[in-house]
Amino acid sequence: MVGIAILKIFLLVLGFALLVKGADFFVDGASGIAKKLKVSTFVIGVTVVALGTSAPEAAVTIMDAVAGSGDLVVGNILGSNIINIFLILGVSAVVCSLPVEKTTRFIDLPFLVLISGLFVLLGFLGGSFVWWEGLVLLLLYCAFMAYNIVLATKQSKVGLEQATTVTAAYEEPKEITGWYGKLKAGYENLTTKVWFLIILTVVGLGMVVGGAQLVVDSAQYIAQDLIGISPEIVALTVVAFGTSLPELVTSVSAARKGDVGIATGNIIGSNIANVLLIGGLGAVCSGGNGLAFSTEGLISGIVSLFAAALIFGFSFGKTKSIGRAAGIIMLVCLVAYYGFLFANFYVFKLY
Repeated sequence: MVGIAILKIFLLVLGFALLVKGADFFVDGASGIAKKLKVSTFVIGVTVVALGTSAPEAAVTIMDAVAGSGDLVVGNILGSNIINIFLILGVSAVVCSLPVEKTTRFIDLPFLVLISGLFVLLGFLGGSFVWWEGLVLLLLYCAFMAYNIVLATKQSKVGLEQATTVTAAYEEPKEITGWYGKLKAGYENLTTKVWFLIILTVVGLGMVVGGAQLVVDSAQYIAQDLIGISPEIVALTVVAFGTSLPELVTSVSAARKGDVGIATGNIIGSNIANVLLIGGLGAVCSGGNGLAFSTEGLISGIVSLFAAALIFGFSFGKTKSIGRAAGIIMLVCLVAYYGFLFANFYVFKLY
């Protein structure tokens, strides 16, 4: 028992290390490819990066739906979307102000609000998501991806350079000598080559997803088996937070480096992918049973819709960006949401 506990703690630490370093590699590779293709980093973030960081949610959803239970699917989708906005976008905005492009304000964010409302409506009316509703969600996701591919093609033709990237005002670092300096110089030289950027992106993504899996498995064992937290609370916190870890480390790392296009695009794209792609796959894979939509799902769905509407509103502020004040408000909303969940589970038991 003690040996297993020590192993799980070690794997937890290892998972976080893989997440942090993998996010650095992934952001370097993705932003480098965007520069080479002369495509906005927001488009890269909302498509390639968002799909990559949504891999844990996809894995949990498909495995759970195929197994025939589907209990984790809706909660995982909505919980991850709430965490993505309130926590990840909130922390990213505190680290670095996130400018929002005109096309994002008038197309991407309204689309996110629309599908968030559609997801809640479909679940509420039927009490579950059936296979044909899953197909509708998947078709909407195909249309969204087609739009972004066309947008990326247009940007590439006109030579648009890093439309959403701002360079943070950092002091020029001092030159590092010795073996570490040579290693760093060699790495920076390789990041000018397309083949290395592709490898860097793939390896970074693998480290992020693998690290997230280690963190989820280890944290679930520590919380449930060692500390004795109830399975329901573990599902609402550890699973939802764990599958959102790739988005967290990738977006915060991107914001810290000034690649705000990847930071915002990653969150918006991941939330859209969660609702349309992962929700659609879950409904289709569940067969005739469908995905149950409980009262808990309705409340979380309304909160998810509110979160999407909130960032949509923030994007129309005076600075047309999501700033530090907005980030703090989102973090407060996260605390209030989880405070309600815990209070209801242990005290009020309203549902």
